[in-house]
Amino acid sequence: MKIHEYQAKELLRKYGVITPRGVPCFSVDEAVKAAESLGGKVWVVKAQIHAGGRGKGGGVKVAKSLDEVRQYAGQILGMQLVTHQTGPEGQEVKRLLVEEGADIASELYVGMVVDRVTQRVCLMASSEGGMDIEEVAAKTPEKIHKVFIDPAAGLTAQEADDTAAKIGVPTASIPQARAVLQGLYSAFWDSDASLAEINPLIVTGDGQVIALDAKMNFDSNGLFRHEDILAMRDLDEEDAAEIEASKYDLSYISLDGNIGCMVNGAGLAMATMDTIKLFGAEPANFLDVGGGATVEKVTEAFKLMLANTKVKAILVNIFGGIMRCDTIADGIVEAAKQTHLSVPLVVRMRGTNEEIGKKTLEASGLPIITANDMAEAAQKVVAAVA
Repeated sequence: MKIHEYQAKELLRKYGVITPRGVPCFSVDEAVKAAESLGGKVWVVKAQIHAGGRGKGGGVKVAKSLDEVRQYAGQILGMQLVTHQTGPEGQEVKRLLVEEGADIASELYVGMVVDRVTQRVCLMASSEGGMDIEEVAAKTPEKIHKVFIDPAAGLTAQEADDTAAKIGVPTASIPQARAVLQGLYSAFWDSDASLAEINPLIVTGDGQVIALDAKMNFDSNGLFRHEDILAMRDLDEEDAAEIEASKYDLSYISLDGNIGCMVNGAGLAMATMDTIKLFGAEPANFLDVGGGATVEKVTEAFKLMLANTKVKAILVNIFGGIMRCDTIADGIVEAAKQTHLSVPLVVRMRGTNEEIGKKTLEASGLPIITANDMAEAAQKVVAAVA
């Protein structure tokens, strides 16, 4: 789950990370009032969407008068903001953050992710703040410094100080940087985050170390422990089909192709999509019905796929281990009837109660195309949309 910048900063402040003073706003008038309440002569008006690259897309503006605050807030609110992370369709801006201006002497980068190889939290830091970290990694990887944190010790003061020095924090400001890095780690660890990023982390003219921007993502499997974070969820930023899928405990992600996929198990789902691509077509979705799918879940899965007007055929690929093939077959028949299925349907089932499931499909009288293995299934569904 993702949250907005202003929400991430609110969370980080609880761990001692200093951020600019700011006010979230939902209207132009609120933005002007926020600037008035903050005082000063310079304000930053920032679009709040779940995507990076907002500044390049025109979603971050520096205002030097209240009239400019009103002007920029009016421009940004309601705009369809397109960045490298939104895709060409962009994302409508429905929230703003109005912040006080900052005296920036240098811009740095710090972030934390889980490293799957070492099975530890990895602190990444760079002197190249304000840029896409992927670009820095590609062009100047030597400028990214990593610390793989021992979970028993946490991020130590020595590790934090060494990292701060390597990315160019002035000696006098290292104690503040240490507090930021250790606070970021604590926030990451305590909240079951999957990503915590400050880009840029700035050093001001008078040596203050401040999180000018912040981004946090969370492991959805841990959200039951964090009702306060779950309350920050913004459904306006999420795909409507994915929201609907979550109601039925379905793992669904929309893609750009025209072949709907329903599979049990994430690994098999990825392999199925790869096989479709191998034979020259594109999947329309990732859809994992899990190991305990019911007839109702299968029916809802079909409804989700068919709600996508780009879907021209459906491939069902089931390995019956915990999942029973006859249950899937019952769900397919029911779903086809309820949705008045009008696109080609290819089904490949192997495993528990496989023969019973196949007989159910045959007895249904539906024009279902069957296959014995994954390659055959993929070839048949690709041919159906050719």
